[in-house]
Amino acid sequence: MDETSWKFCQVFGDVAQIEDTKEEDIISSIEFSTEGDFLAAGDRAGRVVLFKRAKAVESSRRVVQYRFYTEFQSHEPEFDYLRSLEIDEKINQIRWCHPQPGAQFLLTTNDKTVKLWKIYERKPKQVATMSTSRAAGPHAVQIPHMISSKSVISATPKRVFNNAHAYHINSLSLSSDGVTFLSADDLRINMWGTERPETAFNVIDIRPPNLDNLVEVITAAECHPGEAATFAYGTSKGVIRLCDLRASALCDFGSKSFNESTAGQPPKSFYQEIASSISDLHFSKDGKYMFARDFLTLKVWDVAMESRPLHTIPIHDSLKPHLPQLFEQDVIFDKFECAVSPSGSHVLTGSYNNNFHIYDRMGRGGICIEASRERATRKRGTKTPRTVKGRTRAQGLIGNVDTDRKVLHLGWHPTEQIIAVATLTNLFIYAGF
Repeated sequence: MDETSWKFCQVFGDVAQIEDTKEEDIISSIEFSTEGDFLAAGDRAGRVVLFKRAKAVESSRRVVQYRFYTEFQSHEPEFDYLRSLEIDEKINQIRWCHPQPGAQFLLTTNDKTVKLWKIYERKPKQVATMSTSRAAGPHAVQIPHMISSKSVISATPKRVFNNAHAYHINSLSLSSDGVTFLSADDLRINMWGTERPETAFNVIDIRPPNLDNLVEVITAAECHPGEAATFAYGTSKGVIRLCDLRASALCDFGSKSFNESTAGQPPKSFYQEIASSISDLHFSKDGKYMFARDFLTLKVWDVAMESRPLHTIPIHDSLKPHLPQLFEQDVIFDKFECAVSPSGSHVLTGSYNNNFHIYDRMGRGGICIEASRERATRKRGTKTPRTVKGRTRAQGLIGNVDTDRKVLHLGWHPTEQIIAVATLTNLFIYAGF
């Protein structure tokens, strides 16, 4: 990939120092719509902000621009009285559904509840004048004359999917048929019909009879892009299991298990075990490859080969000696996402120092870009950039890595070379030309 091909286009959000950032304003999820005309961003306050792509002017076809479309409150803070547990309003994931004429649909979830939203434009009518019938008299009928006012964008909750997860929901994925979707928590994966919120079908349940015997949890789940009955999920052990509902309605044991062989290697340390937990999982558009991100690496798997990944791309090699310190600061639990290009030839993932990386699927190199309002800094390879000058605190510094400045959430346009990355309260958009 040409390292000069990516151009900074836009940034949304407030200019603020890390110390001044409000917790509720931090972006927690972003997602392009199925056609790429809309971009959604959810935050920790339960809000969802939508941006709509502006039509390109003939003289500036190369300009990519999104504009604010609407904002709505998706989730509110709740309290589970049965478990004496507070339920945060934070948006964990957003997934767009197939659009319908005049309306867009998207799924949003916090820790416990999934909601299906309808976004549409309407023109409310209002009374302009009152006309009286020509037949004068004491009982004359007045007829209101209605006119349409300015278009208003409405967000309406159409379905609420709840009471099916005992643990925090970490993944949503819409199946290729467009009418079912998966929701996954630490121990269970449920399948829902978008028209049947009262019924959830449990397809994975790894809860042991005694929780003391629990050895792994589910960390990510994704539907196959072409086969509605097939899905994959990743675990805290770094294992990916590919399941087929046509073989069994309860897929506790996946038909395929993708796990890098450790034969002949020294056993992993406690910290390496934690770092190997899969934080995000995606298929390529043709379904032939899977991309799995953990704390230290990005792995590319061929669906036809279970024994080892095609490529293991190192992301945080410089942090390997600091894993105990990262554990003490809870940084090792940061969940970095990945996103796949429309052709499946490249994969996007985040890092620290506000960096994000775009790698070639075949391991033939990649680029690193700093998400910055001042510039889009490009560097060859995967070297970590220098520490930002003028810092007022060093709490998040480990060597030359600033763990307070990180890119966790990102997305790739479904058909074009357009990417979106989030850093705290800022949303950056880049385009490849």
